[in-house]
Amino acid sequence: MKVLSSEPENIFIDGIGAVSPAGWGVLPLREALAKGEPLPAKELARPGWTRPLRVRSVPPPSPRPDFMTHPRLRRTSPITQYAVAAALEALGDDAARVRNGSLRLGIVLCVMTGCVNYSRRFYDETLKDPATASPLVFPETVFNAPASHLAALLGATALNYTLLGDPGTFLQGLALAADWLLSRRVDGCLVAGAEEIDWLTADAYRLFARKIILSDGAGAIYLRRQSHTAPSVRLHCISEPHLFSSKKQRAHAAQRMRAELPAGNPGHLLCDGIQNLPNMDAQEQEAWQDWPGARLSPRAILGEGLAAASAWQCVAAIDALRQRQHPAASMSVVGCNEQAIGAHFVIS
Repeated sequence: MKVLSSEPENIFIDGIGAVSPAGWGVLPLREALAKGEPLPAKELARPGWTRPLRVRSVPPPSPRPDFMTHPRLRRTSPITQYAVAAALEALGDDAARVRNGSLRLGIVLCVMTGCVNYSRRFYDETLKDPATASPLVFPETVFNAPASHLAALLGATALNYTLLGDPGTFLQGLALAADWLLSRRVDGCLVAGAEEIDWLTADAYRLFARKIILSDGAGAIYLRRQSHTAPSVRLHCISEPHLFSSKKQRAHAAQRMRAELPAGNPGHLLCDGIQNLPNMDAQEQEAWQDWPGARLSPRAILGEGLAAASAWQCVAAIDALRQRQHPAASMSVVGCNEQAIGAHFVIS
């Protein structure tokens, strides 16, 4: 476990941003979670089927964000638009400092399915008629396209990584960002988790978990070595990533992750990955059965947003601390096929 509690190693949360099925911004996310009611699912057509798939997708923005008129974003798919919107909200006024070169910004983008819209479109065109497959589409199929667009929009020239993995990868991104900050490689670091809906991924996920409702969007956290907000929210620790390849190993991984995080008390918050699906939730529920405090389950309300959902969990936990609802919050991600990992945030 990486503990970030000594004075020279303090890592603070300087900003948060979100785009979710609840809307564009942290406020709609906060309001949806406060209501505690699952958002309604929408129908998504699947070619060759008469019965549609059920998803929770991001609503159109109103008004349309100014950044969407940027030339770099003319052909981008939704995942880039979501990531940019969440990032700009998290950065706030520091976006201007990145542009003028006075702040070295590191960027870590975390995804599981990535740019699937254009990937499906490109291969669909190729299979139907290779002569009509547009080469202009291909650059938007690579996993690091959103991070590249974000860096170009901001004029960021420092470290820029894209991490690919299951939903737990977002917390790996936080650990990487903390390492960059502590080694003085960057002045600030933005960690984003983003996904986009496509019938291809919704149908693929249905083969393994028929009752899951996929969703899309993004969440972003802006980290600094100094606090510039009140109250100050600090990243206290991140557990080791505990890997698994079976249900039995998944249960053990969840328990090992839980053991590395603080025990908690009645005033603390647990932001978990529960979706109200017993078959999927059992291992995480068992690992946290002794939790003494309040609980919040964003996935049960917003849907399974994969890397974006883990980002929403972090954003929701940090937002609750900023609202002074709790003095500390733990984060639990028991991924779908790779790792169990957790984090703990506190008010300093």
